[in-house]
Amino acid sequence: MITLEQAKKLKCGDWIHHVKFKNTDGTPARFRINGKVKTWKRNTEKIQIPIKRGLWEFGYLTESNLHEFNLGGQ
Repeated sequence: MITLEQAKKLKCGDWIHHVKFKNTDGTPARFRINGKVKTWKRNTEKIQIPIKRGLWEFGYLTESNLHEFNLGGQ
């Protein structure tokens, strides 16, 4: 599980692994950080980080789905 402090230190090009989603060979699905971390001044616990998997899958890593991801290799 990624903590909020770890998520704020992520940078473009880093890899994270999903806890539940698996590839066809059984390895965890990898997502790449696709942009910079967006934080809010009024609510320091709110973040938004763009992520990408493959050619067509895009999404965001937010404070509500941090528990679904691990840092690469964990």
